Amino acid sequence: MADKYVIPTHLDDPELIGLWTLDEFLAMVIPFAWGILSQHILIGVALSGAGWWGLRKAKAGRAMSWLLHLAYWHLPAGFTGLRATPPSYLRLMAG
Repeated sequence: MADKYVIPTHLDDPELIGLWTLDEFLAMVIPFAWGILSQHILIGVALSGAGWWGLRKAKAGRAMSWLLHLAYWHLPAGFTGLRATPPSYLRLMAG
């Protein structure tokens, strides 16, 4: 009864689907589903493995939102769906 309150040791861990985070899971499922629908299952499996590996390498040692920030700076304004932020091409703002 000494431990009346349980404090989690990892508060910032992301939610997992199986062994993967949501973005890694989508990077695997989308090419795999394409492979099944186009009847190229082995190509779908290879692309899903490459997508998972590439995303893990891109996120290595960085925050979870790093790819969203990269998309904000380098892709068109409507791609990220961020409405409360100014366009990324406005580098200097007055006011």
